[in-house]
Amino acid sequence: MKHSNKRDILLRSVWLSVLCVTVLWVIQSAGVLFHLPLNTLGIVPLSLAGLHGIITAPLVHSSYEHLFHNTLPLIILGSALYYGYPATRGKALAFAWLGSGIGVWLFGRPSVHLGASGVAHGLFFYLFVIAILRRDNRSTGLMMIAFFLYGGMMMSIFPRDPQISYEAHFFGAAGGVIAALLFGKQDPKPLRKRYYWESQDEEDPVIGDQWQSTGPEEPPKPRERAGGAE
Repeated sequence: MKHSNKRDILLRSVWLSVLCVTVLWVIQSAGVLFHLPLNTLGIVPLSLAGLHGIITAPLVHSSYEHLFHNTLPLIILGSALYYGYPATRGKALAFAWLGSGIGVWLFGRPSVHLGASGVAHGLFFYLFVIAILRRDNRSTGLMMIAFFLYGGMMMSIFPRDPQISYEAHFFGAAGGVIAALLFGKQDPKPLRKRYYWESQDEEDPVIGDQWQSTGPEEPPKPRERAGGAE
């Protein structure tokens, strides 16, 4: 039953992540087909007209290629978050989303910033930091998968390509780290598997309690005979 429940939760996690990313593809396709000005939903730093982009910017992308590069990270990292942290996944997502948006609006370069890569970086850094804090098998396993696939996010929070909003990456990562520090202990740790020999308290049938003796036993001393010599 336990294995069945875990598998069901994992499948639900993957399908939910796929559904969310599908919504992004629908939005992008609608923008291309109907020539919608999706750029108006991006973040314009320090502009009241672009303030709404804090909420809407992760929903739109500059091109199909841009969205394609974010698709697998969002599915994999989102699935790991949903599966591993049921009590804090909403808070982690909110901190990654809002942290990226607010940071870009306050400190971003004068341009239109859009895309969900900041959210993806927030999820990655949440999984990374919370695994260090918790150090249980599930958290460590999820972190190793995330790091093996997307460890390059450790470097993409720094400026490299002027066409890429590293500010969104950096502040999304900061939001993930803050969420891990604030809420890292709220999810219950999985029960550690105990092997049958760990719960055995019976004495060894051969050795018994002889291992507790401090040294070899002394031979018995000969008894003195009562009375005088014959």
